[in-house]
Amino acid sequence: MKKIKKIKIKLNGKITTIIDKITLAELINDLKIPLKKVAIELNKEIIDKNKIRKLKLKNNDVIEIVHFIGGG
Repeated sequence: MKKIKKIKIKLNGKITTIIDKITLAELINDLKIPLKKVAIELNKEIIDKNKIRKLKLKNNDVIEIVHFIGGG
């Protein structure tokens, strides 16, 4: 039986354990977050949503996901 390697990231200020080699897109999908309504920051850099499928997360990455809220 193959053991699944896990890594730790900080997601919106909380330490979270995830599967190693997961992409940012897979994480967003697993969290059921609508991509059109958020901005994503990875290690203090705003991420272009067209590139999230290629970005593999690494141990100690810091991710902030900010939801847009409409109003007047």
